[in-house]
Amino acid sequence: MTPTTAIYLDNAATTRLDPNVLEAMLPLMTEHFGNPSSIHSHGRAVRTAIEKARKTVASLLNTSPAEIFFTSGGTEADNTAIRSSIETYGLTHAITSPLEHHAVLHTLQHLAEQGTIQLSLVDIDEKGHIDLAHLEELLRMSPRSLVSLMHGNNEIANLLNLNRVGELCRAYDAIFHSDTVQTMGHFRHDLQQLPVDFIVGAGHKFHGPKGVGFLYVNADRVKIHPFVYGGAQERNMRGGTENVYGIVGLAKALEIAYHDMDAHQQHITGLKRRMIDQLRAKMPDVQFNGDSADIENSLYTVLNVSLPASDMSDMLLFSLDIARISASGGSACSSGSSVGSHVLAALPGLDSERGYVRFSFGKYNTAEEIDYAVDTLVGLYQKELVK
Repeated sequence: MTPTTAIYLDNAATTRLDPNVLEAMLPLMTEHFGNPSSIHSHGRAVRTAIEKARKTVASLLNTSPAEIFFTSGGTEADNTAIRSSIETYGLTHAITSPLEHHAVLHTLQHLAEQGTIQLSLVDIDEKGHIDLAHLEELLRMSPRSLVSLMHGNNEIANLLNLNRVGELCRAYDAIFHSDTVQTMGHFRHDLQQLPVDFIVGAGHKFHGPKGVGFLYVNADRVKIHPFVYGGAQERNMRGGTENVYGIVGLAKALEIAYHDMDAHQQHITGLKRRMIDQLRAKMPDVQFNGDSADIENSLYTVLNVSLPASDMSDMLLFSLDIARISASGGSACSSGSSVGSHVLAALPGLDSERGYVRFSFGKYNTAEEIDYAVDTLVGLYQKELVK
């Protein structure tokens, strides 16, 4: 197969907008243009659209609309949960892992550098699993802490047991925030059952628009000060005129994701299994990082491939791009940076000479695209070995 268009295998970075989502957004871009804070009919119509979207998100997550706050994306939602809970409750200790997204890791490191908190990193093993015994030890030493651990790792596809971590946090009176950006819209979250205090979502990770996300705040356990001041929007919790069409688009995208989740999971898991099987058959020295090759126990949208050491390892993504394949070497937030993946660097015993590429799949990908990507990758290394 020779592709007529570039093949997109970087869905963990962002996803293609679903046409049905765009259709839902268009009226809010054109005919319903009022400011939702205005009391006249133009404003009221838009306010109604926002609150309908909030009810949709809350219903899908099995929680109250009063616990859903719209933000500019996952990063702002993470920052709100972290900074506001530390400020509101005067927390002096936080626990996270070296594998977190920079929205969490950089925020906590900055607060530690300022002297606001003491920061502890929980131990991980060579696969990137969180050492729960060490987490409990840290909680035992500092019971009233903020714990921030992601649900699904965006680079190595590891999944955290939210129930086990949440129960530990409850036992030690800790506040538990989980970055659920990669699992939102791909796994079901029942917030009546999950022992979490904060989770987050970003519309563009599940075929919604960019620039919009949300924060869930467990009202029974936490009440926080705002992170963004300047207005009474979001029930005095997030100042600034709302991204109305983004909010409507996010809710529509999540609704579609939940409605079609089983079919999409089956399709995407099949693509991931196809790539794993072909790479193992055609490239005997291939390895996979974290749990990404564990079909039953990983984020099914992500596969982190470790390739044999060669002179082309540093040019791998460029070579794939030339072959019209879009993939990533790690988190999208570091794309184009000379700094390597902090997630891979944190894994004990990782061979720095090997080439690494993250393929991430979505509902629009096809088996033919997977076959082409594998053949291209194998061909690049075969040419290198012939030299």
